[in-house]
Amino acid sequence: MSIEILLVEDEDKIARVLQLELTHEKYTVQIAETGRKGLLMALAQPWDLIILDVMLPELNGLEVLRRIRQTITQTPIMLLSARDSVPERVSGLDLGANDYITKPFAIEELLARVRNLLRMFHREVEHSTSLQIADLSIDLKTRKVQRNNRKIDLTFKEFELLHYFIRNQGRVLTREQIMHEVWGHEYVGDTNVVDVFIRHLRMKIDQDPLHPLIHTTRGVGYCLKEVEYEPKS
Repeated sequence: MSIEILLVEDEDKIARVLQLELTHEKYTVQIAETGRKGLLMALAQPWDLIILDVMLPELNGLEVLRRIRQTITQTPIMLLSARDSVPERVSGLDLGANDYITKPFAIEELLARVRNLLRMFHREVEHSTSLQIADLSIDLKTRKVQRNNRKIDLTFKEFELLHYFIRNQGRVLTREQIMHEVWGHEYVGDTNVVDVFIRHLRMKIDQDPLHPLIHTTRGVGYCLKEVEYEPKS
């Protein structure tokens, strides 16, 4: 499957050159020209890497980074900036950036940094055997699932579905994305099968109606996330 990169850059010339070079490296690249659009795109689907300029119209890059990291913690993010001060770099890294490169830069260096981030990220994913959100945990080796210390028995496909959700927690996933990743290219059935399996999964992991983890985004798809319950006064 192709590596998908989101490039948030308002300077058209830089954006087009980066898109051309990254595409030449066999990456799939989508461009957002403003901070607000970049934030919406970052949260709309899973990305393998986000390249984010700091100086953006509508919403600056550091604010975009802060908001992304509120819900997405695993996607590597590289900051681009014309500013090279230590406080600026520290601020970006403290907000959750994985790398920081200053303009002007050599394209060869940027591509090497991209490869390094992707290597590091995928190595962590491959070596991680236990994943968790809220009080729900799954063990990839034993395929055991627990919520609030209660063992949950899942079928093979239910486990694969939950695994995909927890890898992309906080992101809204469309039925088509779920179908593609969990059932594969070869499956030619109706996407309604996704709704059926999610209903079964909900019955098993969301038994407490006050603390659901699987949420429906009407007209779009589903999202696995923790939402704090606030009792009505």
